[in-house]
Amino acid sequence: MRREELLGLADAALLAQCRVDRLRGSGPGGQKRNKTESSVRLRHQATGLAAMSGESRSQPENKARALRRLRERIAFDLRQPIDLDDFEPPAALAALAAQDPVRKSEKWLRSPDYLRAAAELIDLYQAVGCDLAEAARRMAVSQSRLERLVRADPRLARKLGELRTALRGRPAV
Repeated sequence: MRREELLGLADAALLAQCRVDRLRGSGPGGQKRNKTESSVRLRHQATGLAAMSGESRSQPENKARALRRLRERIAFDLRQPIDLDDFEPPAALAALAAQDPVRKSEKWLRSPDYLRAAAELIDLYQAVGCDLAEAARRMAVSQSRLERLVRADPRLARKLGELRTALRGRPAV
C-alpha cells in the first residue's frame, strides 16, 4: 500500500492494520498508573513503523495519540522515489507552497493534507540531493519561501537536516 493511501485511511482502517500492545505506564502516577495498562504502542504490520503514547491515564486517549504519531511517522519516514525528469509538484505540495502566510497552528501541522505535503517535500528534497535551492526551484517558489515553510515545523526541519547529514556524511569533530 502506498504512503498516500495509508495517510488517507480512516482511523479504524489504519488501526486494523496495526498490532496493538497495551503496556503499563512508567513514572509518577501512583497506584492507578502502576495497575492499569493505559499506555499503547501501535506497530504497523506492513511498514514496521511504530508509535507509542502513555501520557494519559486513559487508554482511548493514548490510542488516539499513538495513531496520530503513527501517521506522522508514515509521512516523515516512508520515502517514495521521484522521477525528476518530468517532475510536476503534486497537488498537496503545490497547495503548501501557495499558502500565505505560513500556517503554524498545531491542528494544521497534524492534518492529513499537511502530512501529505510534508512527505512529498521530503521526497523531493532527497531526490535533488538535499539541495534546498533546487527543491525550491522545482516547486516554483523562492528559496526563502521554502525555508520559512520548513522552519514552521520543527519536525520537518529536523528530518531534512537528518537527510542532509546522512547524504554528506558526518562532519568532522
